[in-house]
Amino acid sequence: MSATRRIRIGIDTGGTFTDVVAVDEETGELVTTKTPSTPANPADGFLNGIDKVLGLLGLEGDAVTAVSHGTTVATNKLLEEKVENLGFITTEGYGHLLEIARQSVPDGYGNSYFWVKPDRIVPVDLVRTVGGRLAVDGSEVRPLVEADVVAAARYFRARGVTTIGVSFLNSYANPEHEEAALAILQREYPEADYSLSSQVLREYREYERSVTTLVDAAVKPNIRAYVNNITERLNSFIAGAESSDETEHREVPFYVMKSNGGVLSAEEVVRQPITTVLSGPAAGALGAAVIAQRAGFDSVLTCDGGGTSTDVTVVIDGHPALTTEGTVGPYPSKIPMIDVVTVGAGGGSIAWISPEGMLKVGPQSAGADPGPLCYRKGGQEPTITDAHVLLGRIPPHLLGGEIPLDVDAARAGIEDIAGKLGLGVEEAADGILEISAWNQANALRQVTVKRGLDARDFRMVTFGGSGSLLACRLVDILGLQGVIVPLNPGNTSAYGLLTVDVRNDYVRTAITKHDDLDRERVSGLLDELARDADEALAREGFEPAERQFQRTADLRYVGQAFEVRVPVPDGPVDDSLVEAVADAFHAEHRKLYGYDFRGDATQPVEWVNLRVSGIGPIRKPELREIADGTGSEGAVTGTRRVYFDQWYDAPVVARASLGAGDVVTGPAIVEEFSSTVPLHPGFVAEVDRFGNLLITRKENLS
Repeated sequence: MSATRRIRIGIDTGGTFTDVVAVDEETGELVTTKTPSTPANPADGFLNGIDKVLGLLGLEGDAVTAVSHGTTVATNKLLEEKVENLGFITTEGYGHLLEIARQSVPDGYGNSYFWVKPDRIVPVDLVRTVGGRLAVDGSEVRPLVEADVVAAARYFRARGVTTIGVSFLNSYANPEHEEAALAILQREYPEADYSLSSQVLREYREYERSVTTLVDAAVKPNIRAYVNNITERLNSFIAGAESSDETEHREVPFYVMKSNGGVLSAEEVVRQPITTVLSGPAAGALGAAVIAQRAGFDSVLTCDGGGTSTDVTVVIDGHPALTTEGTVGPYPSKIPMIDVVTVGAGGGSIAWISPEGMLKVGPQSAGADPGPLCYRKGGQEPTITDAHVLLGRIPPHLLGGEIPLDVDAARAGIEDIAGKLGLGVEEAADGILEISAWNQANALRQVTVKRGLDARDFRMVTFGGSGSLLACRLVDILGLQGVIVPLNPGNTSAYGLLTVDVRNDYVRTAITKHDDLDRERVSGLLDELARDADEALAREGFEPAERQFQRTADLRYVGQAFEVRVPVPDGPVDDSLVEAVADAFHAEHRKLYGYDFRGDATQPVEWVNLRVSGIGPIRKPELREIADGTGSEGAVTGTRRVYFDQWYDAPVVARASLGAGDVVTGPAIVEEFSSTVPLHPGFVAEVDRFGNLLITRKENLS
């Protein structure tokens, strides 16, 4: 055994870097580091990260008590629309369900005169229909035609389709037809992976339920292989550090971040792979919310910039907003998730020229391999990172010199684009960053303006390796009050993994008008969902006294096409509770939309979905205060030529040397191991007692 110290580790694997945070369970000390991601086998980067942080602490693997992990494996697969070998089985007569979709045109065509419907997650030639029909209440109208299911299985086998989603009409009310179909499919084609809508999402709306099921199926093989590989290697790593005289090596508790703001054991995640589609972004939002609240800001925007994408969300009263109306890339996913908007605007996002001659940035990414041109690992196209290094916004190396960057290679790639556009090389690089900033700003508007919020009422927390690089520009574009940059911002998502509880969500559609509500039925459904949640927490190892449950319901006014989620208090479902839920709905509707129909008999309330979340609490680390500063002058390590509309000789400030109360005035570059903050002219950054940089325009400095 190496030592008596015990640590928990959070690891967030991004497209370019793997971020690691370890917390000492006794002292609360936090240690952070980063290591390059390994896209060919992400488990390599995962184990490298654990080995690296243990080396920094002088410990061996037996000191690790638990590991929580956030991954973008599912996110990146969907964001880059790399969905292949996927089939769909649905009810006879509904074979064009995916093609019809919702017939919505994004942004009313935006600035274009034409809009081309994107490719569907499953092409029509890989959709099979089967006979049989359930009514809206789940009763059988026509029996399942087993021969059709057999034919579908053989059809997919002949074409090498290895993952299949099954979604029958009204199966949210009765899973029997789907379960019978699954038994036939597994008998006829056992090599394939299957997802059933009645297991993925017991909620109505056929299109969204079907696509959600198909997303689950699409990521299932990747997530299973990834999680199983890491679990096996993690346990082998720990076993190798333990005493040889032990007869039995322990298995380290291994949790994976879910999109809903909780974590789940690796064994459970393999059963519910869709729950990880916003795994990494969810962890970052939660970590940022904790940091902002300690700094005195309960309501903020978050901006998590990685190598492949940028993820943004809104935090109100200390809690990231939740939704079941989210999307990942072009695919709607109605699972409960933190309301994150993801855009292909990360450090590795590729700059290119469209056939019309316009400069574009993303969503394609060079990732970690081959990476940007400046990595000199085989990248052939200029990226956002290349533009930053060319303009001096980041140093000619990353991770304290661990990864050297080739400025000349970046310049050569951007010169090629500049020549085609008739621009100077600095203008082209600045243009790449400007487009990236507007892409991020538009994402932030989606979580504010489009939800009835004013971005000017918020500060923004920026984190991730590239999250703070455009912070000042976003302040100007959106009129933000300012920016909060946490200590070790490149590791905020990994820190967030240590602040969350185990969480599972269960839903059941039960559409009923408020005045006709069957209290006994509602009580029975809530109890059934609670039992499901309780069983899941038991499998996770939580004792009965530790298990917590939250009940909610989705309500709407009759005729509306959207719902509002409100809490359902604990206790019996009686008249008092039912009216309390309705009152909460009216109040929340007014808060969100500026009006309600309380007391208007012509606008009755309708209950749509019942939900129960099971929560298993996990111990969380505390943030520590830093020492008072003595002035930022002593933190200056030199100067660097930096381009902010013109070239400046800007001071380079070592963030680790700053103390509470120190102030840095732009133009300047604030550098640390995991991230860089280019401070534009006209901006100042003040260090608070937790080490956060509070960035504002000079005229707004209090």
